[in-house]
Amino acid sequence: MCAGYALDGEGGCIADARHHAAAFLDKARAEHGLPVSEHARDLTSLVVSELVTNACRYAPGPVLMELRISMSSVAVVVWDSDATIPAARSADPGRVGQHGMEIVKAVTEELLIQQEPVGKRITARIGLANAPSPA
Repeated sequence: MCAGYALDGEGGCIADARHHAAAFLDKARAEHGLPVSEHARDLTSLVVSELVTNACRYAPGPVLMELRISMSSVAVVVWDSDATIPAARSADPGRVGQHGMEIVKAVTEELLIQQEPVGKRITARIGLANAPSPA
């Protein structure tokens, strides 16, 4: 199952992207019986929010988001028009902002960043049955 969304890159598109992701995962669970844990749903929303926020902040124009789901994971794919490859910065508790890629890298099973003929494509894979580790 997969679905694609064209986002306008304006302020409301981040909330729209999170809404699309939640509806997509709810449909996968309800109609296809996929084991989407609440934790995986929350992580997907977080990753969507971080990737779309970065795209809206640093790339002019529209943002494309694709969601793909398998029996074990959901892939969040975000394309934007800026070819600059983002990098997770080293931890700095005093830094305000610019922690998005650190967060995405920490909560995903796989993170791929590809330059495209125009812009870049970031694919983040999140496990569906992913549960928080016990404290």
